[in-house]
Amino acid sequence: MLSTRAMFRSGPVAVARRTWVPARPIAPQHHGAVMRAAAKVWASTAAGDEKSGHISTSQSESILFLDNLFPLKLTHLLRSRAWQSDRDFGDLLERFEGSSFGVGDPLGLVKRAIPAELPIKVTEILPRFKDGGVYVKFSHGPDVQPKDIENSLAMTLEKSPIRPWFSPFRGVKAGLVKGVPWLEDLYRFPKNRVKVEFTGKDAGGEAVELSQEDLYSLFRKYGKIAEITSQPSDSKVLPKYAYVDFALVRDAIMARNCLHGFVVREALGGGKNGTRLRLSYEQRVKPHNIWNWLSSHPRIVVPVVAALLAAITVAIFDPIREFFVKAHIQHSFRLSDNKLYMWVKSQTSDIFSSFGHKKTDKAGFNAVWQHRRDLIDLIQTWLLESSDTFIVVQGPRGSGKKELVLDQALKDRKNVLLIDCKPIIEARGESGTIKRLANSVGYTPVFAFLNNMSSMIDLAVQSTTGVKAGFSETLESQVVKILHTTAEALKEVSLSGRHKDGKDAELSDDAYLEAHPDKRAVVVIDNFLHKNESSIVYDKVAEWAAAMVQNNVAHVIFLTDDTAYSKSLSKAMPDRVFRHAALGDLSPDVAKKFVISRLEEDELEKVREHSKDAHQEGEGKNTAEPEIKPDLSELDAAIGILGGRLTDLENLARRLKGSQSPQRAVEDIINQSATEIVKMYFLGGKDTIEGKKWSTEQAWYLIRALASHDTLRYNEVLLSDTFASSTTPGAANGESALEGLTNADLITVETYNGRPQTIRPGKPMYQAAFSMLLEDRVLKAKMDLALLKELGKVEAKTIEKVESELALLGSLPKQPAQTGTRVSYLLDKLQSSQVKITQYEKEIAVLKQVLKHNY
Repeated sequence: MLSTRAMFRSGPVAVARRTWVPARPIAPQHHGAVMRAAAKVWASTAAGDEKSGHISTSQSESILFLDNLFPLKLTHLLRSRAWQSDRDFGDLLERFEGSSFGVGDPLGLVKRAIPAELPIKVTEILPRFKDGGVYVKFSHGPDVQPKDIENSLAMTLEKSPIRPWFSPFRGVKAGLVKGVPWLEDLYRFPKNRVKVEFTGKDAGGEAVELSQEDLYSLFRKYGKIAEITSQPSDSKVLPKYAYVDFALVRDAIMARNCLHGFVVREALGGGKNGTRLRLSYEQRVKPHNIWNWLSSHPRIVVPVVAALLAAITVAIFDPIREFFVKAHIQHSFRLSDNKLYMWVKSQTSDIFSSFGHKKTDKAGFNAVWQHRRDLIDLIQTWLLESSDTFIVVQGPRGSGKKELVLDQALKDRKNVLLIDCKPIIEARGESGTIKRLANSVGYTPVFAFLNNMSSMIDLAVQSTTGVKAGFSETLESQVVKILHTTAEALKEVSLSGRHKDGKDAELSDDAYLEAHPDKRAVVVIDNFLHKNESSIVYDKVAEWAAAMVQNNVAHVIFLTDDTAYSKSLSKAMPDRVFRHAALGDLSPDVAKKFVISRLEEDELEKVREHSKDAHQEGEGKNTAEPEIKPDLSELDAAIGILGGRLTDLENLARRLKGSQSPQRAVEDIINQSATEIVKMYFLGGKDTIEGKKWSTEQAWYLIRALASHDTLRYNEVLLSDTFASSTTPGAANGESALEGLTNADLITVETYNGRPQTIRPGKPMYQAAFSMLLEDRVLKAKMDLALLKELGKVEAKTIEKVESELALLGSLPKQPAQTGTRVSYLLDKLQSSQVKITQYEKEIAVLKQVLKHNY
């Protein structure tokens, strides 16, 4: 039997003569022709005659294309094995035929498909593995029409279908090749879409675009057509083209191999000169209906996508963040609270004590805490009561509010959350504010850096689609989100000590927390209203704290140095009276004990260090020379000047440790404070106080008055011309100016029955600093000059108003008798203001001479 490799050769120049021995007897005429064709020297290959890509035929020769002889899946093997040709597939089929599966021989299918009674002579067979079929070139007599051969062969295959092993439902089909087949071996594989290009019959000839009806008439015989798509009318692509979509790939293969190069005559719609069809497979672009709908409806899709991303973020990250917030409140990751660490430390305390003693920063505070024991006990009592209000600890800066609450009142409390508003408010930008707030409550992970990026994306989407995407979040929404997660964690922490089998097992969570105020966590908000300016952080923290207190989730303690804190907190909780604890300066006796205790602690530390050095160096060597102890004979006088502010006393103790005398230390502290006051209030001119509620003249007025008086009457200051009629923008309101100076720590306003009563220096030592400033003749002259100029402007405005009214009265046609009293009043006022201006100018002249002749 003729081997399949010899019969279906596809190598470029593979020419071989093989004798085909039939497996069974066949009709002598036609099958003998097939045998002779198989035994012929093949002059053409898979790339056509001499690799031209075409099959040459004479006038008495035609070509048939037989489909469905090879499985199309072999094309995938051809893709993956680029170096192999159709000859390899002939070997593959030969090996597969010889296996135990016993499949049909493709050559036998060709012999069976062509009946013996057809008056043709097969001269050549060319396999097309990509297309799954073969070309059969045959010769015929002059009286035989190729179309009759095609019709007869089609009827035979329809009556007696031949089905290969790989296609049990579709038989072999045959079609007459009407055009000029192109036998290319390119990487173009069959598709069910055929692109039909309309070209001229000859090169450069005119072509006619066939209508869909004409295309249907030509292509329908090869199989079911799903769609015919003409070239868009406004398209300028040449040559003109159309798409014919077949229902099956095999039908598209048959049409492409039979009609490629076919010339459509005028009778078939091809025009006067005829139109040549050039066919190729085209990959159909699958319609992405879902994607097209999504891309064409951004106003709906973008917000939905943003909502889905937010939901996914909440579902994934919120439990993680809540876990870290709980760990932050309970100090789960703090080494000093670890039981194993505490046990090791207790067992090795003697060993580590021999290497040195760590100095504590809290040394010397015992006298202070004993002095404030009543206040500490009061705060602890409030924490044991079930009340839905705030605890506010108010005191000037440096009075020890934080140490008193955290180190004493909450000493035995485990679940304490500290939120320091100072770094949050001072952060740069929204991302910095969010990051610092998250760090203060243990909220992690936080992607603060994505906030700006999300804003840019949101702006881009809004500018292109006209709808806000919602990817970016405002500062308010992110602050609320962080605080909400913190609230959930606080509630779980407060309920963590509850036993399900206890006597309160039947109570709900809210009822349990209300019945056990001692189990609630404690939130300490430090530096509340640190900067006296409107901030969304202050408002949201106050609202969140109010919700914590009212829902019995946690106790909230505010630490503030602002005396007007009630204005901000009353917005969040307007119907409650706050529990207020005020911290003042220490009395002279307690202040002296505090300083001495800090010095004694330092002396004990030095003794320990000397003992350690002596132990290491040996008894024979001398230790360091004893240091000179500070002279404390002037300590009472120094404390009398310095006052009882803790920060100032700490500064004094450090200077005394540095071997300064109390008098010298106090002088240095006062000099430093005076320098800071000048820098903060008097240097820089108007730019320094821009945006402030007070003026430089108002600050100097208070400094000059407090230098000679311990206290000032609040209302008396308000009635002065400097506060009642200030010409500085933003400082016209005297009460706002005093409030701003209070927040700046220049003064302290004391109240009586809830109303402002007296004004004192912001720190006790400020009175001495004020006196030092008045001793500076140049500074005093400069500031008095500025103050007198402002007073002169006030009187000048008064005179201007009086003159305007007098001019109005003088313009009346007749002077009524009733205006005489008013005119006299205005003239007296005019004279009084003028006298003041004259006096101010005399004083200004003297001050200018001081400035001219002094450095």
